[in-house]
Amino acid sequence: MSRFTRKSSKKAGSSPGTLVHVGERKTDDVHLALLHYDAETVIERPLALVEEALPLLKSSATTWLNIDGIHDISLMEHIGRHYGVHPLTLEDVLNTTQRPKTEAFDDYLYVVVKMLHYDTEKNRISSEQVSLILGKTFLLTFQEDVGDVFTPVRERIRKGKGRIRTGGCDYLAYALIDAIVDNYFVILEKVGQRLETLEETIDENPDAGMLEAIHAIRRELIFLRKQVWPLREVIAHLQKDGTPMVGEAVGPFLRDVYDHTIQTIDTIESFRDILSSMQDLYLSILSNRMNEVMKVLTIIATIFIPITFVAGIYGMNFSSMPELTWRWGYLFVWMIILSVVSSMLVFFRRKRWI
Repeated sequence: MSRFTRKSSKKAGSSPGTLVHVGERKTDDVHLALLHYDAETVIERPLALVEEALPLLKSSATTWLNIDGIHDISLMEHIGRHYGVHPLTLEDVLNTTQRPKTEAFDDYLYVVVKMLHYDTEKNRISSEQVSLILGKTFLLTFQEDVGDVFTPVRERIRKGKGRIRTGGCDYLAYALIDAIVDNYFVILEKVGQRLETLEETIDENPDAGMLEAIHAIRRELIFLRKQVWPLREVIAHLQKDGTPMVGEAVGPFLRDVYDHTIQTIDTIESFRDILSSMQDLYLSILSNRMNEVMKVLTIIATIFIPITFVAGIYGMNFSSMPELTWRWGYLFVWMIILSVVSSMLVFFRRKRWI
């Protein structure tokens, strides 16, 4: 349940712009990684101090500074002073309960997206907040933990593939958002595999655990939808409204990401419909099983009603019953019982009740 509601009571009563880390601390040390490139050269190295990247901002090349670990308040204040980041933006960076959004400032554009990971052992989706601060010559990315889905983007920068080396900071921001959205399809593929396996199990051998499995997948889809749905508004805002930080050349690429986001949302809704159908199928199978059991029990009870009636008559303690003194009375009663049972079975068979 903590994935849906996170505590932010540490900020209660604080003035706006107060830097307080809200969320789980996922890494012990903060890691700074620099990528500075243009069409001809690439500089890539870890940084010990933020000041090491400042001289590169004076060039026309693209500077990408990635920060893994956002719990260090003093470092965040340091970055804010050197890059001119508003305290309210830093406050949002430190608050990992933010929904995907975008905010335009005079000197930069702030974007929040959710990067998702799938735990195959627990069959659970986890979310990590990624904050992007897009300036004219720099891009700052803040992540909660080490490890991301940006490896293909880094490889394209290193090898100079495509237009990323000449696209500028806005194209780099698009590429990172696109990588995050593409990873949504990987998550959906794994969820789809779970759905297929569950559907086969329901068809072949449904058991009492099926309903719990259905609810578990539904919870994952609700969580996934909560992370993805607001991103549609973010991409639409960047695409339609535009800002000085996002050039017109990036517009077609943002439309492509928007289409992928809509496709992701449609897939999630389709999976939810499939889950509802699977639940109805499971309950229908259980109902049919119960009906079959009740049918058999009803037939057995119906057959024993006349037998009980005959046994009840001859079980009475009246001395004037002539059949009690017959030599073949016992055999006669069994013949009556067998005749009644046979007749009822033939009747049930003709009515196709059995």
